[in-house]
Amino acid sequence: MGRLEGRTAVITGAASGIGRAASLLFAKEGASVLCVDRAEAVADTASAVQAAGGRAAALTGDAGDEAFVQAYIARAQSEFGSLDVVWANAGISGGWVPYPEQDAAHWAEILRVNLIGAFLAVKHASAVMIPNGRGSIIMTASVAGIRSGAGGSPYSASKAGVISLAQTAANEFYGTGVRINAVAPGLIETGMTRPIFEGARARGNEHKIGQLNPLTRYGVPDEIAYAGLFLASDESSYVNGQVIAVDGGLSTSHPVVRRRA
Repeated sequence: MGRLEGRTAVITGAASGIGRAASLLFAKEGASVLCVDRAEAVADTASAVQAAGGRAAALTGDAGDEAFVQAYIARAQSEFGSLDVVWANAGISGGWVPYPEQDAAHWAEILRVNLIGAFLAVKHASAVMIPNGRGSIIMTASVAGIRSGAGGSPYSASKAGVISLAQTAANEFYGTGVRINAVAPGLIETGMTRPIFEGARARGNEHKIGQLNPLTRYGVPDEIAYAGLFLASDESSYVNGQVIAVDGGLSTSHPVVRRRA
């Protein structure tokens, strides 16, 4: 039996990158997966799960919209009969915008999707999970939320908020059996980071990507998906209110350019 056998998981941001990798992995481990994204390509993720022998359905919409969050929670239950895991993974970067060019609308949109979307997932998933006395809610934070240097200001602030949300919500649901944790990826090759990788490849210095962390390389979506699988499974039954950095060690220090003797 798989580590998630008989369970239902919702994964947002599932059209590509970490969400797509997690959908395939969770289904492989026995979960029925509702793949959620605003991009129509989320249907391809569900099809890939089904082609591999898993159970999946797709739903398109805005993960920062409360009515849609309620809709995907309801759809998971009606489609698969339960709700055991929700991974609020959907997010936007907002790009690198100089401070003088940032405005309140730019900040509000990033916070709405990255932080409010995660809050709404916690709010509505927990309402279903608490009566059952169990459930795992996972959120995608970022090393950018731990300290400066890994993202623009609004993106970093939104991810710092996700980390705080994992801590505060875990205590808010004291005694309920519902666990809330976050994963903080480092530099991972996804659709969001594609410009960084394409630029490095165009310059011929792809080998330098990730050189500031102790493993001296970037990560891939599967490596984040496996961290999420741990948090979704009973193997993490005593892990709650935590943020797990999956970043090659980047967040352990204030990185500097290493120079060999």
